Amino acid sequence: MQEMSKKLKTHKDLDVWKESMKLAKEIYILTRLFPEEEMCGMVSQMRRCAVSIPSNIAEGAARNSKKEFLQFLCISPVSVYELETRYILAKEFGYTKSIVSIEDYIESIRQILSGLISYFLIFHNFLI
Repeated sequence: MQEMSKKLKTHKDLDVWKESMKLAKEIYILTRLFPEEEMCGMVSQMRRCAVSIPSNIAEGAARNSKKEFLQFLCISPVSVYELETRYILAKEFGYTKSIVSIEDYIESIRQILSGLISYFLIFHNFLI
């Protein structure tokens, strides 16, 4: 895996963190256009999900063990799925249309996280 072949210096070196930061920014921009009555509901929830993805990656990378890093990596996909669900609902409610960049970020992040988690499970013999 290219991402793990170099020595990890900080979470900012991880492609998955970089992609999830881009996704969070896109979600903030997107939700500015949502109806006012959704500011405390859908907007708040989508933003929290989007921010929690890179936040969990950063927190895990800052921990002192690979096992803790894996634990936080395993939390991140949950936020990806929550965000995707809210994004689909927002489309169904007519708050937004399909946005290819957001959908691409979601899929890319999901795949990268899956690969990183598999890497740790296989090459570091961790059991969840």
